[in-house]
Amino acid sequence: MVAAAASAAAALPRSRDAAASARHHLANMDIRARLKSKSKATSSSARAARAPSLACFAAARRRRAAASDGAGPPAPTGDACTVPARAPTLYQTRPLPSVLVIHTGGTLGMSGDAFHDVEDGALAGAKVFNEGTGGDYAKTLQPGSLLMNLVTAVPELRTFANLEVKVLFNKDSCNVGPREWIGIARELDAQRDRFDAFIVVHGTDTMAYTGTALSLMLAGFRKPIILTGSQLPLAMPRSDARQNLLDAITCATAGFSPPHVQLEEVAVCFGGKLLRANRTRKTSATIYSAFDSPEYPALARLGVGVEWKRDALLQFGNGNGGGSSTTAYTPRMKLETNVIRVPIVPGCDPRKAYGDLYARGVRGIVLEAFGVGNMPGPGKGTHWVSWLRGQHRRGMRLVLTSQCESGDLHPELYATGSSVVEMGVTSGPMMTPECAVVKLMLCLAHPDLPLGQPIAGEL
Repeated sequence: MVAAAASAAAALPRSRDAAASARHHLANMDIRARLKSKSKATSSSARAARAPSLACFAAARRRRAAASDGAGPPAPTGDACTVPARAPTLYQTRPLPSVLVIHTGGTLGMSGDAFHDVEDGALAGAKVFNEGTGGDYAKTLQPGSLLMNLVTAVPELRTFANLEVKVLFNKDSCNVGPREWIGIARELDAQRDRFDAFIVVHGTDTMAYTGTALSLMLAGFRKPIILTGSQLPLAMPRSDARQNLLDAITCATAGFSPPHVQLEEVAVCFGGKLLRANRTRKTSATIYSAFDSPEYPALARLGVGVEWKRDALLQFGNGNGGGSSTTAYTPRMKLETNVIRVPIVPGCDPRKAYGDLYARGVRGIVLEAFGVGNMPGPGKGTHWVSWLRGQHRRGMRLVLTSQCESGDLHPELYATGSSVVEMGVTSGPMMTPECAVVKLMLCLAHPDLPLGQPIAGEL
């Protein structure tokens, strides 16, 4: 009996273990059943959601088959087929700036037929103008064809800006003067609010004059106006036109992409350099880097990257940059064109060489002296001082500059220079001859504007 009790006591834990195992097994079966039921419901829902799409595709296939058989599409039956709407994909893009390209002529837009190869002599291997033509300027040049040529030859231009082209005129730049400067200035003034930046395609010979005129006539414009051109036509192999155009539009749109440099002045972009227009001179007739700025640093240099000289930029409203940073936009569209450059030549008697210029209608003289402002003194047989005094008494406006490309004016260091200053000749920080001429034209037409007052960083 004791043995039976012990046997029963030993079997009790085993029955408890069996019962626990059974309960655990039943719980697992219940969980698997629930998961399987949920999976079936999910699959049914997915098939139901796909059903309208599949039905739509099948219906569309039947309609195409009927149409190809000539029977026309079958009449729709039942409810309209609907496809579950999907959330639209949103793309955020940077808007391109708008740039107006004003074409005025010059080598860039010439036909390649205007040149021929030189086979022998000092210019062997070079391309020169056909004799007597001075270039081929198509009279039928139109904005559409010009834009197509630009975009075809330089497709990268479209990655920088939305372009619009206007052919204002199509001339050799040696025939571009005050009347054309006023025309360009009026066009820029009229389009100022429509575009973010402006590129003026221009011939090289008088580009420095035109750039200076635009900077002074549109002082305070506060948007990029960049003049460019080329030494060889865009249509020719090895032309520099393509790179000059890309460099110009790079600088014109620099405020719309990193490093966000906002150009607010008139500049010349040529040969890998961006120069302040009213400090620019053409220094070479043949090399691609045809322009320089002897008295002012380049605003930017373009190579693999763009190296900006930010402290040289004309920046309005904050006193930074070289120039009149507080000038409000004041367009001036009048010029007195009766101005002449007079270089002092050793041994020249101005009474014989020039005579009474005022009597012949000249109203302004840019006098190009030696060095810091020196000239032959009285009693040397040249009579420069007495001639200048006589012209000044008649009403002639006189501006003193130097035949040197760089340096400061100090005419007071010499007796003759001092006497010229005392008689009323304007002398101050040296301007380029091109800038001195245009500034004198502007000041003669606007007597309230002092010659010595900088308005666009020209002094």
